[in-house]
Amino acid sequence: MTFSPGPRAFTLSDFDFALPPELIAQHPAPERSASRLLDGRGTAPVDRVFRDLPALLNPGDLLVFNNTQVIKARLFGEKATGGKLELLVERVLPNHEVVAHMKVSKKPPVGAVLRMQGGFDAELLGRWPDEHGTLFRLRFSAEPHALMAAHGHVPLPPYIEHTDTAEDERRYQTVFAKHPGAVAAPTAALHFDEGVLVALRARGVHTAEVTLHVGAGTFQPVKTENIAEHTMHAEWYRVPAETIAAITACRARGGRVVAVGTTTVRTLESWAAFGHPEGDTQIFITPGFHFQVVDALITNFHLPKSTLMMLVSALAGYERVMALYRHAIEQHYRFFSYGDAMLLTRTTDAQV
Repeated sequence: MTFSPGPRAFTLSDFDFALPPELIAQHPAPERSASRLLDGRGTAPVDRVFRDLPALLNPGDLLVFNNTQVIKARLFGEKATGGKLELLVERVLPNHEVVAHMKVSKKPPVGAVLRMQGGFDAELLGRWPDEHGTLFRLRFSAEPHALMAAHGHVPLPPYIEHTDTAEDERRYQTVFAKHPGAVAAPTAALHFDEGVLVALRARGVHTAEVTLHVGAGTFQPVKTENIAEHTMHAEWYRVPAETIAAITACRARGGRVVAVGTTTVRTLESWAAFGHPEGDTQIFITPGFHFQVVDALITNFHLPKSTLMMLVSALAGYERVMALYRHAIEQHYRFFSYGDAMLLTRTTDAQV
């Protein structure tokens, strides 16, 4: 579902900015909580370190994490003709079936059996979700999760230029990941380590979890200048009953709901907007959106002209967000998945 912008009609160009390529982080910080944290709550930005976060939250606040687990979703193989191909598994279905993106010079016909690295087969069943879909449905010769764990590669984002390593397998995953299904990490949560979690508990900050399996569509560019014409990708989410209860208790004690990452925002606001604690969401959050759950956000720095730039601008205010991004560039913050973080609070007027 798309929520149209409010009084000001924002266009795609409004969310553009010039980013020096050297600020795109290619590797994580040596320690998770040693990354930088831009405190964007006040009238002027404050440069901090991520392990300062517990002191910036209030006792009684509720921190909500996305506990999805990144799967080794990138698989390589070849057609019967010998032509090379690459699959990026987006979703696992019953009966050893998967939904995947396919990168190949010429698409094989329905019924073709692909020979994958690791010695297993993948039969092409057709397009997904229908014959006009951009994704493909395939049947693996064995259980997909086991095959990906044994033969797959970490699906690093397109702006990370090295092939995946053992470091990526460990660091492109949160310390609390538990439900396999994501092809991209909920990157704001990558900064949390056991030391920060212990400090949060000591501070009296409560925690809860949701699940949203991040899809490759999170990197899909917006191609229309009129952002209301953009079609969001679908992602599966779940808000457990205990998290709903934790949000109710947080409100009762006067605490704030602090979302860790834009995926958590999309999950919580999908539940609030549509009333479903579980299902697929195509929610598109742009300036003018009425937030019902999230009061504050911990997030990384996002791609220019992306839907995530629109989401953070909706929450914290467009002018404020763009000013914070200018500060981050001037101060050489590290950007994107392996980059630094920012702490934002919801503005009372997200139109400016």
